[in-house]
Amino acid sequence: MTSPEHRLAPLLAREEIAALMAALNRDGEEARIVGGAVRNALLGEDVADIDIATTALPEETVRRAKAAGFKPVPTGIEHGTITVVVSGMPFEVTTLRRDVETDGRHAVVAFGRDFREDALRRDFTINALGLDAAGRLHDYAGGLADLAARRVRFIGQARERIAEDYLRILRFFRFHARYGAGEPDKAAFDACTEGRAGLGGLSRERVRAELLKLLAAPRAAATLRAMAGAGLLVPVIGGVPQLSRFEAVAADGEKGGDRVHPDFRLAALAVLTREDATRLREKLRLSNAESGRIEAIALALEAIAGRESLPALAELRETAHRVGTDAVAAALVLLNATAGAARAEEGQALIAGLGQTPRFLPSGKDLLALGVAAGPLLGQVLEQARRDWIAAGCPAGRDEQMALVAKAAAVLSPA
Repeated sequence: MTSPEHRLAPLLAREEIAALMAALNRDGEEARIVGGAVRNALLGEDVADIDIATTALPEETVRRAKAAGFKPVPTGIEHGTITVVVSGMPFEVTTLRRDVETDGRHAVVAFGRDFREDALRRDFTINALGLDAAGRLHDYAGGLADLAARRVRFIGQARERIAEDYLRILRFFRFHARYGAGEPDKAAFDACTEGRAGLGGLSRERVRAELLKLLAAPRAAATLRAMAGAGLLVPVIGGVPQLSRFEAVAADGEKGGDRVHPDFRLAALAVLTREDATRLREKLRLSNAESGRIEAIALALEAIAGRESLPALAELRETAHRVGTDAVAAALVLLNATAGAARAEEGQALIAGLGQTPRFLPSGKDLLALGVAAGPLLGQVLEQARRDWIAAGCPAGRDEQMALVAKAAAVLSPA
């Protein structure tokens, strides 16, 4: 097995990183790559975001970046963070810090010059690793051993770290689902359970961000079940989780048979009706796009669930016309997840049929060319023609579709 330093060498060899480190590491100041970039490089995984910690104050970071021809952007200068863009690649460069005061949501910090102190204020041991410009790995909290054991563990006393910021409860489970193996660390799990009341004081946006990342993680299903058993899941989603359905969907996704889209997985976990979708929108302050996708799945579920048999393809196409093909397909996947083999096979065939539905080609311009007057009638004729098209089995030819348009126009247009 290769040494940690050997696995980290390609990170320092990147041209942009080498140039930035050279600019920051001189005249009494030092910079190191820290956190997730080091962790993922050690695991042999892709490294996307690269964070750098420096002894230099933000103003000095800006000065050095400009002098080297880089573009500094003060994205979080009040917290000591400058985004430095090198050859189009952004790097977050943050001055070393120490906590002065914490309240369970935010921390008051002061700038420092001690890499160890800065590392030990982080949440988990596997996030406290650092790499200096000479290629030396700095591990102040035993993160390397925890990474090898696939163990997510708080730095220091778990209860104290959680009390500093209760979002760390969700971060713990998200990181366990992503990097952990086996059962969650007991000390961390117990502390998260004891501190669950603190989740109520967090902003909905922060909870949403952590939950959506957790749902897409490789071991999300087992992690969510552990959270539910500890009473940590219902307060987050505001309703009863559909754990068996989520587990089936997640297992299928791990085999490559399904999407691993956070919105879809949230629907799999928590949606049966429109009321569920509305609750999630408010509870997690979902974006309009996220909320729209989840509500469409809820509408599709309401249209096709609770029957002895699945609807015919023509009815599903009609539903897809109202709420979208993706939403109907997603609803069928959710129904398939806990159905018997025969029903699941039928559902897959219907999904395939939906995917083969040709486009409805006529538009408002075509109706105007037929002499249909502009205004509400235009939409009424087009809608009727589309419904007739679905009833006719969705013929693909433009001539057949236009014949249906002409028929609808003749019926609906005033004499």
